[in-house]
Amino acid sequence: QSQLAESGGGLVQPGGSLRLNCTTSRFTLDAYAIGWFRQAPGKGREVVACISSSGSSTRYLDSVKGRFIISRDNAKNTGYLQMNNLRPEDTAVYYCATDRRRAVCPANTSPSDFGLWGQGTQVTVSS
Repeated sequence: QSQLAESGGGLVQPGGSLRLNCTTSRFTLDAYAIGWFRQAPGKGREVVACISSSGSSTRYLDSVKGRFIISRDNAKNTGYLQMNNLRPEDTAVYYCATDRRRAVCPANTSPSDFGLWGQGTQVTVSS
């Protein structure tokens, strides 16, 4: 059973933008880091971005730096992933995750660092 809920995925043309949202009604997110991950068909799950509980520290996958922005609004109990200048290779199912052991993002963030996940939202970049 998913603890988080993502929304905002869809079909977009190359160069377009989408904003993904991550929230939960089960607990407050403000004390925990939030990670965004993606998994393309036939590939492993990879970290896209991570943000600390306060929002003061962020990490990005090299291929999305300068195009994606991770943020959060703790008053709304929501995390965001703004994706700009999307490319076909960004096509994947995107997941958000958190973990009650973590207020900051690990130096080498990996899926195993997070225990609470959403169900995923499909992002397709195609003309």
